[in-house]
Amino acid sequence: MIVFPNCKINLGLYISAKRPDGYHNLETVFYPLALREPLEIVESTSTQIHISGKEISGIAADNLIMKAYHLLKTHFPHKVMDYAIYLHKVLPMGAGLGGGSSDAAFMLMLINRHAALGLNDAQLAQYALQLGSDCPFFIYNRPMLAKGRGEQLEPIALDLSAYAIHLICPKLHIATADAFKKVIPRPAPVNLAILPTIPISQWRELLSNDFESPLFALHPVLNQIKQALYNAGALYAAMSGSGSSLYGIFPKGTKASISTPIQAEQFYLEELKPGGHL
Repeated sequence: MIVFPNCKINLGLYISAKRPDGYHNLETVFYPLALREPLEIVESTSTQIHISGKEISGIAADNLIMKAYHLLKTHFPHKVMDYAIYLHKVLPMGAGLGGGSSDAAFMLMLINRHAALGLNDAQLAQYALQLGSDCPFFIYNRPMLAKGRGEQLEPIALDLSAYAIHLICPKLHIATADAFKKVIPRPAPVNLAILPTIPISQWRELLSNDFESPLFALHPVLNQIKQALYNAGALYAAMSGSGSSLYGIFPKGTKASISTPIQAEQFYLEELKPGGHL
């Protein structure tokens, strides 16, 4: 059984408060993109993960996919069997695109289907939250207004299918925990719920990402890439999550040629619907 986990971008991102549990409250809009990678499970005599494509740092057993497997195996020991797990890593890592979180969420959905656990989306989202704050979003995998840690999700009627996304992922890893340390929490200055009613041409003056200011000061190359996107004709450009990826929203059919001052992967996406949900 195979699925294709996809990534996301953030449209606006505000860190509104530090929580007593050590997490932060945020407000953002998660928007799924159709940049994806294959994840497959096959019945086996023992559970092992096989990773190809991009190299993933750390021990394979500590991968979020494996944590998702062990989470459901613990709760459903007589239903969840052993699997050979195959991931071909395509999504950039440490880029603010949620690739690891997406893999984990899709693994939960794969096991739920294969083992006939009968979990609905709300139940899967509760398991996903134990793996990461943005994991529940990928269970639903549609535009969502997110609050709290990112787990308080509300569908938002936002459709960017008339546009293209130019995604630039510099070879610059930014640790999420370190990025949060550089942000001073503040109340969100914008009600993101009204975003669908505002023309994209006005987003540049309206939206912001609280991580941009401190991280642009630390890594000026990121701001240079953002300005390059605007110079190439982007209607709106921003950093996704805590970086380091940046994206520009362009009229469909406008494929910009953008040179970057640092090595970076670039993706041009005209198909925006992820199409990877089970």
